[in-house]
Amino acid sequence: MITIFDRIGRRFIRFFEQTGIWFDALGRTITWMFRPPYDVAEWFRQMVRLGVDSIPVVFLTTMFTGMVLALQTFVGFQRVHAEQFVASVVSLAMLRELAPVLVGLMVAGRVGSSMAAEIGTMRVTEQIDALKSLATEPIQYLFVPRVIAGVVMLPFLCILGDALGIYGGYLVAVKLLKTNPVVYKQNTFQFLAMSDVWSGLVKAGVFGLILTLTGCVRGYHASGGAEGVGRATTNAVVSASLIILLTDFFLTKLLF
Repeated sequence: MITIFDRIGRRFIRFFEQTGIWFDALGRTITWMFRPPYDVAEWFRQMVRLGVDSIPVVFLTTMFTGMVLALQTFVGFQRVHAEQFVASVVSLAMLRELAPVLVGLMVAGRVGSSMAAEIGTMRVTEQIDALKSLATEPIQYLFVPRVIAGVVMLPFLCILGDALGIYGGYLVAVKLLKTNPVVYKQNTFQFLAMSDVWSGLVKAGVFGLILTLTGCVRGYHASGGAEGVGRATTNAVVSASLIILLTDFFLTKLLF
């Protein structure tokens, strides 16, 4: 008879097993990253797939987030006659927190799931076993290009998200709510520092590592045919999103 304590114990064991698998994959990926041969063409292909193809999603997400943030902040600050600080709040929030987190979550849903599905399909159809029989290391062939693309391209997407979010806030505050445009522009950059920019870029790079590696690991260890691939895809998105949110707290505490 399985009791509730058995189930809780198994959950904990499963959690630590998955954590060990993830960090083992991280160590092996870093090791193979510096070993030849270097498939630079595949690196750039993954960068285009992860970065360039994600621009429309990032555009809509960050633009409307900046617009909503400016609208809500203006309504709240108007009660205490502090409307002039709306620009500062929008710019700081986008640079430090919202842009890297939102970009990471959206790319995890778009690209992390596809990586898990692709590698998972290769696993259940024994293509990964074929790679091993051809003396090709799957970690180097599958993981390394995707992880490099995530670490490199997420900061660029974050910069784009910063600009779009701030511009979205400007549109709402100046064009819709009739705030003074000169004062708004001044307050946008008045309280910013380079640490605000770099902290967001560091977060984006870490989130890029998390979402790509999680998608690869989930797909690599998929089993059970088509149903297992679907399960791995779902787990990749959920796991990457949760890890990003948890890591965000510790990175914020470390960087500030």
